[in-house]
Amino acid sequence: MRRADPRSIAVWTVVALVGATGWTVLALARDEEVSAAWMVAAALGSYAIAYRFYSKFIAYRVLRVDARRATPAERLDNGIDYHPTDRRVLLGHHFAAIAGAGPLVGPVLAAQMGYLPGTIWIVVGVIFAGAVQDMVVLFFSTRRDGKSLGQMARDEIGPFGGAAALLAAFAIMIILLGVLALVIVNALAESPWGTFSIAMTIPIALLMGFYLRVLRPGRVSEVSLIGIALLLIALVAGRWVAESSLADTFTLAPSTLVVWLVAYGFVASILPVWMLLAPRDYLSTFMKIGTILLLALGVLVTLPTLKMDPVTDFASRGDGPVFAGSLFPFVFITIACGALSGFHALISSGTTPKMIQKETQVRMIGYGSMLMESAVAIMALVAASIIDPGLYFAMNAPAGVVGDTVQEASKAVAGFGYSISPAELAQAAKNVEESSLLSRTGGAPTLAVGVSEIFSKVTGGSMRAFWYHFAIMFEALFILTALDAGTRVGRFMLQDMLGNVYKPFRNVSWKPGLILTSAAVTGLWGYFLWVGVHEPLGGINQLFPIFGIANQLLAAVALTVCTTLLVKSGRLKWAWITAVPLAWDATVTLTASWQKVFSGDRRVGFFTQRSIYQDAIDDGKVLPPAKSMDDMHTIVTNSTVDGVLSAVLALLIVIVIVDAARVCYRHISDPEASRLSEAPFVESRLTAPAGLFPTPEEKREALEKADSLEKAEPTR
Repeated sequence: MRRADPRSIAVWTVVALVGATGWTVLALARDEEVSAAWMVAAALGSYAIAYRFYSKFIAYRVLRVDARRATPAERLDNGIDYHPTDRRVLLGHHFAAIAGAGPLVGPVLAAQMGYLPGTIWIVVGVIFAGAVQDMVVLFFSTRRDGKSLGQMARDEIGPFGGAAALLAAFAIMIILLGVLALVIVNALAESPWGTFSIAMTIPIALLMGFYLRVLRPGRVSEVSLIGIALLLIALVAGRWVAESSLADTFTLAPSTLVVWLVAYGFVASILPVWMLLAPRDYLSTFMKIGTILLLALGVLVTLPTLKMDPVTDFASRGDGPVFAGSLFPFVFITIACGALSGFHALISSGTTPKMIQKETQVRMIGYGSMLMESAVAIMALVAASIIDPGLYFAMNAPAGVVGDTVQEASKAVAGFGYSISPAELAQAAKNVEESSLLSRTGGAPTLAVGVSEIFSKVTGGSMRAFWYHFAIMFEALFILTALDAGTRVGRFMLQDMLGNVYKPFRNVSWKPGLILTSAAVTGLWGYFLWVGVHEPLGGINQLFPIFGIANQLLAAVALTVCTTLLVKSGRLKWAWITAVPLAWDATVTLTASWQKVFSGDRRVGFFTQRSIYQDAIDDGKVLPPAKSMDDMHTIVTNSTVDGVLSAVLALLIVIVIVDAARVCYRHISDPEASRLSEAPFVESRLTAPAGLFPTPEEKREALEKADSLEKAEPTR
């Protein structure tokens, strides 16, 4: 047993003290100014301790990762979907794929409850639930040739619960992709800077893919420098294009963007993973991580004060203007991707297990990527909490609540218990060169204002508008990488489902199946997106209200599958690692589903809302946000659909959990009767480090393997 290094003990003691001090200040500060730096310190200290100790315990003690075992990327390498990918590139791809709208938008919206509940859930949730889910799903999928979450459920739980899991996972996936695409359209519509810069990442990624595959295989550092340089040029050129005669060319209407997004999603889904998807996601990671690191550094340099209350009155009253419902369960639904997200389980059982070189890398890629995303969520919460609360509520409350003028908005905000003058609202919009910031709902504009507030204190107030529009474009890039990877994962899921009926579909690289399922997936979310863009109350807008609950219900499926596999694989004593977060997530999401279906509050319960609007139709009245009787009928339809879907999805998840409990009980009673669908052991011939930087032992192993291969080559 290795003796503890005194220097290591000292370093980790300091890290623990920094994190503990941050938590102490956040918890005990009342009626006094608190620097946002303490929030950053609490989060980063906690992340470091969790990764160093908890993730290592799970990877090596619980999962027992085996570097000697060949992964599906090595055994099934076909250059299309299965391809051993350098851990640094794969880390970038996985992070970019999971980091969509959630970590940017959810924390901003949840700030209406105060900064403390969100901070606790983001940090504690990711350490014990989100990062654990991502790593464990990635491990078990890697052991099963990269099978999708739904297919693993069918194989390990059984046809009944498995069918419910497959159906729920695919339906939720289409909803998630449609919502992600809608956010991108809203961010890029009429934005030549963002459209040009993001469009340029595609040829840059293709260049990087061919560079690594054909020109200079294995030269990750070289291609990284080239990619970063070209990305920076694209960003600078984007602003130049927006101010030039080319602006009209890259100023696209929402409907045009829909066509381009659907076409891009289809192409990205069928091209070899090394050609576009992986290098593009890896490239975008530099911008994502670079921006977040600069944001954290800006907080530490400028030390902005948290202006939002630690816990607001809306947390207990449940009548917040941003979203209705009490702190429990809706903060834990609103903040998803930064703490726990079912979408991540689809990526961890989709593209990533088909590309990972070594089982030992699941810790860095699965657990580590999720900690990185959680850090993004913390910075988003910081950005929302340092701006004036009056401005926050004026931006995030709907127009029907705050009105159309700064005078009306100022009066409405005063009714919430906060104050901001009409002149201050007008000046805030002028600072970022916007005509108005009122009712800029969805979270993205609020985040952009917070980012501009921090960066402008470093670079000067005259740069505030630049940083605001940069943040808007940054968010679109952030989300697009989740859309292309998600579309490919949706294709895998559909192929797994159809493979149960027609065996050729089980080969995910079978070209006819690849093309047909890619077209089906892009066609489904593309249809909802097209209708949503053309009808403000239709299409994906109809499904938007169940986005958060659907995502967290999917996490319940993932944690159920993980718990079942831990039990069936002889790890019963460690099953609590996923069973405890499963119990919490199931309680939260099923409570939220119950309230959304049966609550008597019109702002919470779908069927109550349906009844009120139907009664108004019968009386010939038009209620906001409807502007016509046609809108009234659409709202009635939407409320009915959302209520039924909420009930059906919750029922499917209950079926999965109950059937999994039956399987676990049967295994505990008779372990010999259980069967695992794990792929057989094959000795690996690859050498690759487990972490970002190789250890001395890993360097020595790589040299020894290279020498042995050189000796094995026949002499010419």
